[in-house]
Amino acid sequence: MALMRGRYSSSIEDYLKAIYALQERGTAAITTTRLAERLGVLPSSASGMVRKLSELALLEHRRYGSITLTESGRKVALGVVRRHRLIELYLVAELGYTWDEVHDEAEVLEHAVSDRLLDRIAERLDDPRVDPHGDPIPTRDGEIAPCDAQRLSTSEPGCRGQLVRVDDADPGMLRHLSARGICLGTMVELVERAPYGGSYVVKVHGVPAPTVHHFGPELVDAMWVRAERE
Repeated sequence: MALMRGRYSSSIEDYLKAIYALQERGTAAITTTRLAERLGVLPSSASGMVRKLSELALLEHRRYGSITLTESGRKVALGVVRRHRLIELYLVAELGYTWDEVHDEAEVLEHAVSDRLLDRIAERLDDPRVDPHGDPIPTRDGEIAPCDAQRLSTSEPGCRGQLVRVDDADPGMLRHLSARGICLGTMVELVERAPYGGSYVVKVHGVPAPTVHHFGPELVDAMWVRAERE
């Protein structure tokens, strides 16, 4: 658990980043069970690490209560998030990766890249604001812009807007969208949603003509749109 080059171990960073990701994308309480599912580990392993992170004052967790990051924990998490998202963007912009190929690469490189190299990457990319999936990139000072978009799954039928963010946990989902000509910046419209967890009818306003797709709840829930103002 010792610091290495001014940073915590990769396992600690992974846990803090996972907690931040759960907090960033949802409103449900963060429990050790949810955290274990997010990281693909046993609940007992997650519980043990949560205790250690609490002892390090990186998070707060009362028994049977929700997990929250302390200010110190949030600062560490944002540093990891910045490294991860800048690396993803660099791989796409400079090395020709596609948006579905970069997550696993960045998971490894985020623990190895130096702060000096990261600053060079940011400078090379003109201090970008978002990564290839539309996720905001924290600044050097740990500031992060609020998301002004909403999940398409929470929109009402008739809502039309620009796709500005897609959850990147499942590369297959990203490939599925790409195969249908859907990427960041695409105009999408929620036409209809079937009751009882059924599919969503989504119109994609593409070129040369709009197309209509039937998407499952999981895919639509991963799509974030910035709705058009009337």
